[in-house]
Amino acid sequence: MRAYFEKRANLVRFFAARTGSLEAAEDLAQDLYLKLAAREETVDAWAPVGLLYRIATNLMLDTARSAQRSAQREAGWRMVARTDLGGAEVDDGPAADEVIVSRQRLGQLVEAVAELPPQMGRAFRLHKLEGLSQIQTAQAMGVSVKMVEKHVSVALKALIARLQS
Repeated sequence: MRAYFEKRANLVRFFAARTGSLEAAEDLAQDLYLKLAAREETVDAWAPVGLLYRIATNLMLDTARSAQRSAQREAGWRMVARTDLGGAEVDDGPAADEVIVSRQRLGQLVEAVAELPPQMGRAFRLHKLEGLSQIQTAQAMGVSVKMVEKHVSVALKALIARLQS
């Protein structure tokens, strides 16, 4: 560690000269510090400065290889996941008008659920929106399971009729 602190400025210049970026050089110097801090202090090196630069070089090469593999994976993913139309890349997401229509339908559904009779609306929300089982919904509401089934069934019919009108 002593060699690192003595040569830190030189190491940053060493990294900067090879990466062409002062920020990348500082990051590599920090990574080198972390790597050295994780090593046992009891290891004595015959030439600590030489060992320090060997570790720095290996770290820099590992970082460059990792960035290269990441770029290759990203490029491969883009080639597989993209859609071309006439040579131009096309977005696979829904069209803007479909998004607007979906939002309007969702708003209508929220309004329709809010307008259900209180017990029916509560049964529908607990069972269909909050994911409770019919038994759990019946226990939460203090009614029978048959009553929950009836409330949910009538609520679904009312909501479908409302959205189709």
